[in-house]
Amino acid sequence: MTNKIQNLIPKPYQGTNPSNKISDIFIQDSFSKDDDRLWVPLSSGRWSRPLCYNISQGYWVHLTKVIGGGFLSRHKHPAPVHGFVIKGSWRYLEHDWVAKEGSYLFEPPGEIHTLVVDENCDEMITLFHNTGALLYCDENGNTIGSTDVFDRIEVARNHFIEVGLGENFIDQFIR
Repeated sequence: MTNKIQNLIPKPYQGTNPSNKISDIFIQDSFSKDDDRLWVPLSSGRWSRPLCYNISQGYWVHLTKVIGGGFLSRHKHPAPVHGFVIKGSWRYLEHDWVAKEGSYLFEPPGEIHTLVVDENCDEMITLFHNTGALLYCDENGNTIGSTDVFDRIEVARNHFIEVGLGENFIDQFIR
């Protein structure tokens, strides 16, 4: 580094942080290319890679991966959802846009949408930040099932036990 650049970089914070501060979550390789066990199967050709399960605020952040296309779910949320497409593409049957690599999405609370990945998409990976529940709906909008952060933790915990990572492996993602 040149002296000019070194002079522009401040010194690190030298003070103390709150004594009851929770720990950071830092994941070097969120895509887990070297360890498929970190991807929790949801159904055939569909996985979730946990990044953060926040039980005190009721949200979860995860990567959704789909291989082979198809229907994921028709659902709504009682709270907002944010999404960012990392690879591939997907769409909602109720909208005229396609979410492609680099697309950002804000899903408003209460909207029912049907998520599909077209068959010509080899692999789709999207980062989702889900707050509250995901309410599965039939074609008339009737709630037929649900999932929330606690359900997601239980499914992931069982998966991590099954693949040999252990019951406590999930703890690193829970805040």
